[in-house]
Amino acid sequence: MNVTEIKQACETHYGLTDTPFSLTPDTGFYVGFPSHDEAFESVQYALSSGEGFIKVTGEVGTGKTLLCRRLLNYLAAEEAETAYIPNPTLSPTALWVAIGAEIGLSGHQRLSELRNDIQNHLLSVAQNGGKLVLVIDEAQCLPPETLEALRLISNLETERQKLIQIVLFGQPELDVILDQQRFRQLRQRITTSAHLEALPSPESVSHYLNQRLVCAGYRGEPLFTRGAVRFLWISSGGTPRLLNVLAAKSLLAAFGQGAKAVHAQHVEQAANDTASVHHPIRWHERLKLVIGL
Repeated sequence: MNVTEIKQACETHYGLTDTPFSLTPDTGFYVGFPSHDEAFESVQYALSSGEGFIKVTGEVGTGKTLLCRRLLNYLAAEEAETAYIPNPTLSPTALWVAIGAEIGLSGHQRLSELRNDIQNHLLSVAQNGGKLVLVIDEAQCLPPETLEALRLISNLETERQKLIQIVLFGQPELDVILDQQRFRQLRQRITTSAHLEALPSPESVSHYLNQRLVCAGYRGEPLFTRGAVRFLWISSGGTPRLLNVLAAKSLLAAFGQGAKAVHAQHVEQAANDTASVHHPIRWHERLKLVIGL
């Protein structure tokens, strides 16, 4: 069998109808945790309050893009107009063009005309009681001159309200960039900030695994044993993306041995095959400390 066939056979073996630990940011597999739910609620409140700049940060793999997609789905349900920039390594001019393309304005020969048309469009939206929400993922990649252009874009407003609200999702490096003196004006405009944390405990990892498995069609006893869960928590550092990688590999390892559940040794096998796992001390020594083996 090829890799795809093995994966499908594994899912069938455990009664799954979908892939539970895919790296694709599928909002159907969203599992809420305090820092994630608090961040989402903070963004919702800030948008409803008319705030101009909102920032969400988190380490690599903590779920920023998934939360970003969830926000876009929420805004679509609210019939809010949005512009989504997933790859912001853009010049200031390219940023204006990207925003224009997102709201249906393209083909302009001059930047000044595009700016005027965007402003007129936003004024028209405002007259109908709305505003544009600009959502930027991987915001730490914004070039300095484009960050300054964002500040100028945020100046689009009437006497009574902002015409555009900007939500930045980025890695902690974004905070380092914004702490620079030249960005002090932009930093002062960020009225709401939230930070995503890794999963803090084996119990939270167990909840995460079980919820993802249920979303994938699993209907049985817990598939990951207590020892496997603790090993996953240690080796992933609680980072959801790495947790998905290790859980998927562990599931395949258990399937390869014909096991009915995933045990610590299957996670160890997966961890030894994954370069980015946490290696604070030897695996068996760590297990003895944490779960008393």
